[in-house]
Amino acid sequence: MVKTTKTKTYDTETATVLKKVTFGAWGDPAGYEMTMFVTPEGDHFLYTNGGEASPYTAEKITTYSKANAKKWLEEN
Repeated sequence: MVKTTKTKTYDTETATVLKKVTFGAWGDPAGYEMTMFVTPEGDHFLYTNGGEASPYTAEKITTYSKANAKKWLEEN
């Protein structure tokens, strides 16, 4: 998935996975995944996606500051 802002592009294909967290089994309507990435430029973002009954019903990329990414990594 790719998300482009005015100044940056976040791409799950070219970024490095720092941590992936999954809840539920494949096909579970309440299951979802959260993956923290870092781009080659050092920018962090969280990719989320899940089933129709999950908190993440659609693919989404959310940008994170380095400090917030560190906090997310420690908590998950």
